[in-house]
Amino acid sequence: MPLLDPKTWQSRALSGPEYTVIEPATGEALGTVTLAAPEDVHSAARDARAAQRAWALAPHFARAAVLRRAGDLFAAQAGELREWIVRESGSVPGKADFELHVAAQECYEAAALASRPAGQVLPSEAPRLSYTRRAPVGVVGVISPFNAPLILSIRSVAPALALGNAVVLKPDPRTAVCGGLSLAAVFAEAGLPEGLLHVLPGGAEVGQALVTDPQVPVISFTGSTAAGRAVGELAGRHLKRAHLELGGNSAMIVLADADLDAVISTAAWGSFFHQGQICMTTGRHLVHASLYGEYVERLAAKADSLAVGDPHRGQVHLGPVIDEGQLAKVHELVGASTAAGAKLAAGGTHDRLFYRPTVLAGVDDDTPAYAEEAFGPVAPVRSFTTADEAAALAADSPYGLSLGIVTRDAARGLDLAERIPTGIVHINDQTVNDEAVAPFGGVAASGTGARFGGEANVEAFTDVRWTTVRPDVAPYPF
Repeated sequence: MPLLDPKTWQSRALSGPEYTVIEPATGEALGTVTLAAPEDVHSAARDARAAQRAWALAPHFARAAVLRRAGDLFAAQAGELREWIVRESGSVPGKADFELHVAAQECYEAAALASRPAGQVLPSEAPRLSYTRRAPVGVVGVISPFNAPLILSIRSVAPALALGNAVVLKPDPRTAVCGGLSLAAVFAEAGLPEGLLHVLPGGAEVGQALVTDPQVPVISFTGSTAAGRAVGELAGRHLKRAHLELGGNSAMIVLADADLDAVISTAAWGSFFHQGQICMTTGRHLVHASLYGEYVERLAAKADSLAVGDPHRGQVHLGPVIDEGQLAKVHELVGASTAAGAKLAAGGTHDRLFYRPTVLAGVDDDTPAYAEEAFGPVAPVRSFTTADEAAALAADSPYGLSLGIVTRDAARGLDLAERIPTGIVHINDQTVNDEAVAPFGGVAASGTGARFGGEANVEAFTDVRWTTVRPDVAPYPF
């Protein structure tokens, strides 16, 4: 029996309209889901809060066992889940496999959180035991986007559950199955007690209801910087924590000693993987002037060699962008850039939602595709002459998510990285990397710092509670 049964989607007790799940590559309807309405948020949060109390008191090994079984299921059901990721989000199969691998690892790493030491014994001036402990926050609200739907949901859901919380998850409706309903099916099969995970696919109004609901003290949001600002502002007014992982316009710096034979494939991957629809995408290629001409030529040739098409029915390097709205944004940005003087070295065309990988040369501060996050397969290339200039160009951005530096001298690369504010740095690699054990997050307009991965999960989804214990009632002078 399939893990994902469409009958369960249509019978879920939600108040919103029906939504047709569309395959971007073909426009074909893959199924119908019921969306949530704002009023569904309060009832889901209420039920989650009621179920969370027993879950928080469950033995740590019981919570860990559920997370381990969930990780096993992501591997065991990979065939079915891969097809949904490919067809619903437009991923190539390799990217879908990566999402499934990370999902399993997120569950395994989260299982280890359940038994992690939960506090510290503190010194005290009084004759008492004084200590802190990490306590689950209660209900965590997770809002996830379409671009890496499984990873960007599970990386909050798994650790939040492992640490004793319940979760209300609002996936993007365009990827409601692979970013939401698939998690519900996996955790139900893994034995998660009923009421601890609620999946509410819906629009911005559902997200707003989740942020404002008083039963949800912590919000984990991944999405655009504009939407993240609104979430952060709303959460602040309601005095609740919001962990924001937002957009980026990440730079890859190619120093004069770089080996172009090795670099071009890396550079193309950074800009074109999953059609550039990744927050960490290499959005700015900063190349030493001595390599610039050849770099542009070879990157353009690589772009022209990549196959673009339906990832479910053919072997391709790039699939479709998610929808017409995203296509229009990318194409308008490329058009505005060439109108501003950039040279189109490759791409710049599309067939339906299939956008060709695009290389822009001769860009500067005023080139829209260089200055803004494209969120499409666009690689603007700019030259520099000194390390000081490279550092200044890389740092001259409202974003601060990821940075790649390519050089034969790794120490020199590390020294250069110290001058550029970002949450993530990769020496001799491009900007798109993710591991369940590593903290992930950006600075400035890219978010509120590392909030996912490793020890960062404990800080994100628990509160610190100070407790003291005396053998007798404390005496006071009145």
